[in-house]
Amino acid sequence: MTIIFLLIGISLLVALTFLAAFLWAVRSGQYEDDYTPAVRMLFEDEIEQDE
Repeated sequence: MTIIFLLIGISLLVALTFLAAFLWAVRSGQYEDDYTPAVRMLFEDEIEQDE
């Protein structure tokens, strides 16, 4: 019975860690631009040449 409580505690800790990481990503603006990744492969990369 003790192992069940230990596993529940560890799973809650992991879930809260992922929730905190997700909220940090949303607040820092990671999900603001949802259009550019879909068309990024259509843009031609410029080749820089050093002279």
